[in-house]
Amino acid sequence: MVTKVPSRPLPRRPHPPHRAARLLLAAGLATASLAALPATPAAAEDDKSGGTTLTVAVSQSIDSLSPFLAQKLTSTSIHRLAYEYLTNYDPKDARTVPAFATEWSASADKLTWTYKIREDSTWSDGKPATAEDAAWTFNKMMTDPNAATANGSFTANFAEVTAPDPRTLVIRLKKPQATMTALDVPIVPKHVWEKVGDFSKFNNDQQFPIVGNGPFVITDFKVDQYIKLKPNKTFWRGAPKFDELVFKYYKDGDAAVAALQKGEVSFVPNLTPAQAAALKTQKDIKVNDAPGRRFYALATNPGARAKNGRTFGNGHPALLDPAVRKALFLAVDRATLVEKVFQGHAVEGEGYIPPRFGSYFWKPGPDQKRGYDPAEADKVLTAAGYEKNGEGKRLGKDGKPLTFRILCHATDPNDKAVAKYLQEWWGGLGIGLTVECLDSVSDPWVKGDYDLAFDGWSVNPDPDYVLSIHTCGTLPATPKDTGATDNFICDKEFDALYAQQAVEYDTAKRADLVKRMQSRLYDTGYMNIMAYPNALEAYRTDQIASITTMPEAAGNLWGQDGYWSWWSAVPAASASGSGDGSGSSSTGIVIGIGAAAVVVAGGLLLFRMRRRATADDRE
Repeated sequence: MVTKVPSRPLPRRPHPPHRAARLLLAAGLATASLAALPATPAAAEDDKSGGTTLTVAVSQSIDSLSPFLAQKLTSTSIHRLAYEYLTNYDPKDARTVPAFATEWSASADKLTWTYKIREDSTWSDGKPATAEDAAWTFNKMMTDPNAATANGSFTANFAEVTAPDPRTLVIRLKKPQATMTALDVPIVPKHVWEKVGDFSKFNNDQQFPIVGNGPFVITDFKVDQYIKLKPNKTFWRGAPKFDELVFKYYKDGDAAVAALQKGEVSFVPNLTPAQAAALKTQKDIKVNDAPGRRFYALATNPGARAKNGRTFGNGHPALLDPAVRKALFLAVDRATLVEKVFQGHAVEGEGYIPPRFGSYFWKPGPDQKRGYDPAEADKVLTAAGYEKNGEGKRLGKDGKPLTFRILCHATDPNDKAVAKYLQEWWGGLGIGLTVECLDSVSDPWVKGDYDLAFDGWSVNPDPDYVLSIHTCGTLPATPKDTGATDNFICDKEFDALYAQQAVEYDTAKRADLVKRMQSRLYDTGYMNIMAYPNALEAYRTDQIASITTMPEAAGNLWGQDGYWSWWSAVPAASASGSGDGSGSSSTGIVIGIGAAAVVVAGGLLLFRMRRRATADDRE
């Protein structure tokens, strides 16, 4: 499933409290409260634990370790661990909370935003992290198109970014922008990145450790094998509890589950229902099954094109006809897919934003909804001039039988299972379907060499990013370039709505605009949201004593809008080996941002903070 992160990641977003008024987080109080805590989050205590490793099984390749290029969920999730963003999201309810910035304010006309940068953030090489680093990051994205590849939508409206002093960042806008408390852009160290030449080719994967200021430091990487991280002992919120975090690549999901059963890995995401059912009965393994932040979709190639007007790729011309897209839409039984493929661990798809993000969730009305109706699909095709021949095959306008190709992820069993249903349902219309399962669908995708594809994104508390990837502005500059577009959609009506929501600070009005965008996307038929899968994942309780989900009440561990899961994870050995509560990793912290208070919660390390979209994620 092309889950374009894209991040983004994504993803990588309920409604964000975009505020024009000054948001003071009582930085002094928070700092004082943290200082009053025992030194358990710090390095000295953890060094006594004897070496604990948290290993996460992943099936998705790293597209880039450069924050300026990365769009896949695995990549953007790792960047959340290695770099700070200006703001973060409370894992309890996804409200905006401080990160690299401790507070922020907007001018009366909402065109100038001022951020106070924290004083206790340092780069992992010991140099201070300052507002100048943030200003350089944003300015590089504004002046170098290659540096804007992954997250350029956030800075496209920036007029000027300055750092008048080390603790003050000022962003001047061309027009109001609703995402100013949800700028999901990793801040990089200027003194390292200003030496980079071509940002389109620099993947940041040759020299280790990689300098960052997040809770972890990337120490090693081997393509399609592993990526290793160590705790950042100087991280302002406190160092993670595990001595090492490893993301280990498994091409086969069953192999990853077997490794979990043997204790070779600590955590496995993206389980099939059958795998989850089997693991629930096993000792020392906990299965997490919660509403997810992702959608699972069918995307059509609307005719790959670049900003310069050039078309490219080999998408089937019949898919340019709205009647064909509508018929394919009508011939997909989403309820059956939820029941048979996901075995109930999903919700039937409707709008583009999953129901988890309540204020933005949209569903079509009775007169608009395209339910499963193969008879109607047949009528639509016939009325549009697509007749059947004597063998029952549907003929295109060129007189040849209609046969489409669909890109399938070889590592995703859901893609393969759904494809079999599509072959049956569309076969009933006389339409053929060839399934092309690849280890990586990125190459044919960006070249426009596909007809249809399984698609999906992790959605963030603020939906701007996953909306932006369907705008004309994210198309590649030329056919030889790579844009941030998901699948080359360029629709003027959608773009106009996107521009309106981007400057709307009234949350109710903005939510209405976002819903209208989803309605437009639904009507075009370019995207068929088939399901909202649950987060189905498992971890070993004899390795992980506690870990924070997002939302905390019933949420996911993998692909969060923040670093909460891996940062908060407590090694089982540490939790069981300390009975005096004085020096173990079982110390807990709960942060209630609304009151700007830090409360010691004795027991497990739980954080109440919120998440972002990814941009998080592509694929």
